[in-house]
Amino acid sequence: MADAVNYNRYLLSLILSHASKDQRIVDFGSGIGTFAQELDKRGFRVHCIEPDAQQAAVIASTGLPVSTSLDEIEDGSVDYIYTLNVLEHIEDDSASLRRLRKKLKPGGILLIYVQILFSSMDRKVGHFRRYTRRSLTTLLREGNFHVLTDRYVDSIGFFASLLFRLIGNESGSLNHGALLFYDRIVFPISRICDYFLGAFFGKNVLALAKK
Repeated sequence: MADAVNYNRYLLSLILSHASKDQRIVDFGSGIGTFAQELDKRGFRVHCIEPDAQQAAVIASTGLPVSTSLDEIEDGSVDYIYTLNVLEHIEDDSASLRRLRKKLKPGGILLIYVQILFSSMDRKVGHFRRYTRRSLTTLLREGNFHVLTDRYVDSIGFFASLLFRLIGNESGSLNHGALLFYDRIVFPISRICDYFLGAFFGKNVLALAKK
């Protein structure tokens, strides 16, 4: 997804909108540290959590602090945690949310961004489930979080994902040209439509919660 410039720019803007430089920030499920590196360039303190050893090694090579487990983070020490398209990969998501809550300070913030439709692509990348706005907020409340806001994102992308689910190939692979078209043309239009449709449907769910 490195070529999805507009999509990644939007996700970075989400992270930055709730971050401040006096905070201790955790990127949970960092991948190769794409967003953590952008925050680090801007002077934010970010600690990456990435269980995949190879990807963690890539992050370490950039000089960013990285751990392969949340257990390496002290309880009650974090101001802000963000996790983007990660909970889908975790079999016991409710247990993970309880662990994330333990790491937050009182009043600490958790930003979650997840996807809602399930297709052959999900099986390829190891997703266990998708979410709805209601199911995500219910999960957060059951984990003793106070939900500050929740909404759908990428309303037009919902229909693109639905089409891929219906007619996509069994391998779950994405056409690179289609990805670029979606990112450059469809996604910017979709973000405008979200102002009107974000309460009802979208390709993703965004939630902000407080300990």
